[in-house]
Amino acid sequence: MTARVVVVGAGYAGVGTINALQAEIEDEAEITWISEHDYHLVLHEVHRVIRDPSIASKITLPISDIKAPETEFVQSHVTEVDVDDRLVHMDGGDQIEYDYLLMAIGSQTAFYGIDGLREHAYELKGVEDARSIHGAVTEAAKEATLSSSAQVVVGGAGLSGIQAAGEIAEFRDEQRAPIDVTLVEGLDEVFPGNDPDLQSRLRSRLEGRDIGIETGEFISEVDDETVYLGGGNDEETETLPYDVLLWTGGITGPAELGDMNVDRDERSDRVVAESDFTTSDERVFALGDTALINQGDTVVPPTAQAAWRAADVAGENLARAIRDEPLDTWAHSDQGTAISVGENAVVHDVPGIPIETFGGLPARLIKKAIAARWIATASSVGRGISAFSDMWFSLTNVACVV
Repeated sequence: MTARVVVVGAGYAGVGTINALQAEIEDEAEITWISEHDYHLVLHEVHRVIRDPSIASKITLPISDIKAPETEFVQSHVTEVDVDDRLVHMDGGDQIEYDYLLMAIGSQTAFYGIDGLREHAYELKGVEDARSIHGAVTEAAKEATLSSSAQVVVGGAGLSGIQAAGEIAEFRDEQRAPIDVTLVEGLDEVFPGNDPDLQSRLRSRLEGRDIGIETGEFISEVDDETVYLGGGNDEETETLPYDVLLWTGGITGPAELGDMNVDRDERSDRVVAESDFTTSDERVFALGDTALINQGDTVVPPTAQAAWRAADVAGENLARAIRDEPLDTWAHSDQGTAISVGENAVVHDVPGIPIETFGGLPARLIKKAIAARWIATASSVGRGISAFSDMWFSLTNVACVV
């Protein structure tokens, strides 16, 4: 009997798994791929859409360019997974049976119960989010004056927050718009938990883009015009007025998991998976931001880099499961960090490069080449070359700042 394999999600983990699975199996399985979008988004470049919405066409890859003819694609939103009956439920009451399921539907924004934050803040989880932020910043700038600038606050100074703040500042400078940008981080430094030299370089570039930085106090409350910082243990509350608020401060398990009967991490609500991507249900695999993948005493970081490197093994393991063969394990190996701040970038700890942390044109080139390489891997070499050409053109039209 032909096995039915269902992959849910078209992010890095889903695309990588589909590519590996399609290459691995022949006629021993029927593959169904479910996603609510008919494209794959190069998510680590979506912040660029905040500045220039036309970038969206360069970082979205049609599903038709990725899937094999034999793979069935279903564009729908998954509402529930019944692991007892092995059913994936979707909008409109449709359902699909599976023998093996891989969940790779990403994550949702964590608001940590902060009063007013969910209601008033923009998120940055997709193209439409980025377009909405662009629209809100544009409108705020139109209503501002030189004596009363528009106030844009970005909550969370991790990868997404730093890159989003950089794009908003770049938009401000290109448009000569009266906008103040402030990046807020509850911990003591930007890009918390990372190398101090990298943190220092990023802070320098943020400040060089005239981005205000507030660290050391968590957001405690938000209303329709003010962000409140601190205020616990009888501390004085600091206030930040805003016209546009963007929140990038954390992730939690996707709502689509609902009451899915697999073990989940109590704190993050993400599916607990082992290094072979198996979960507490032998027929369910999980990968990417959906999963909290155990690696001994640590867990895999929720990054694009980790998702696409793991996906090759996940696709092979699905094929091995179908064949009743032993599964391979995967070990995460950090390949370095590349972060953009507008058209500037900082690269850190890339294997094979003797300089540990650097910026300037080489860093920007590496950052953009990473996106082009993934596009080539996910879709085609031709599309990857085209993407790199577009990105190189943008590099040659900006000043190099080291």
